[in-house]
Amino acid sequence: MARIFRKQNATVYPDALICEAEGLECLAEELQKSGSMVRVPRIQHVDEAVLEIEEIQSGPATSEALAQFGEGLARLHKRQQPQYGWGRDNYIGLSPQKNGWSQSWGQFFVRNRLEYQVSRIRDRDIRDRIEGVLGCRGDMLAEWLSARCEHPSLLHGDLWSGNVLFEGDAPWMIDPAVYCGDREADLAMTEMFGGFGPSFYEAYDQIYPRSPDYAQKREIYNLYHYLNHFNLFGSGYLGGCERGLEQIAAIR
Repeated sequence: MARIFRKQNATVYPDALICEAEGLECLAEELQKSGSMVRVPRIQHVDEAVLEIEEIQSGPATSEALAQFGEGLARLHKRQQPQYGWGRDNYIGLSPQKNGWSQSWGQFFVRNRLEYQVSRIRDRDIRDRIEGVLGCRGDMLAEWLSARCEHPSLLHGDLWSGNVLFEGDAPWMIDPAVYCGDREADLAMTEMFGGFGPSFYEAYDQIYPRSPDYAQKREIYNLYHYLNHFNLFGSGYLGGCERGLEQIAAIR
């Protein structure tokens, strides 16, 4: 019998675990359709208080496992989705994540990702300054991002190293914040706290090479996560926000 991992709802949002379970189910379906070898844990039970999933016996990531993860993520990202966004709001860590459907990737990212996080900043001076940047350059940023996104891909949405486990050579994704967007937003998040190593990125690029604009997009996409971390944990993440704002200012 499979061992069960029980996750308690540590947020103030009653539907947080239900949204997480929906994300896991959607990822499982799309991973299977893509032929990816990346896995997600099966859901045994979910309600507002607890999520029960199969337990992963995780260990250190081998080079082979990282390569398998890179290849499998690329296969997931290559599957074209109908629209950008998601059909309901969900959560990114401990924060709400604003969704809805859109035909414009750039407008979705600027409005539902950056502007929403900026609206949650409690420091008025910082909030006003970033709102000023987005007010002046938001439309240009939206056009620039839309022109550099091939199609909507299903994203894990919170793809840092703590949300990927390795059981032998098998990679598993957990704790998603799913939506459909530019696949390089997922890749950007993998580099926010150290990355997954060369074998992951080499395997990904063999299946679905990153774009020439990836380095600049990485800082802009991670601005969303730095804003979220700033709102949750404070000024230690302001430097990451500034790097993203610098890249927005550099767009011509």
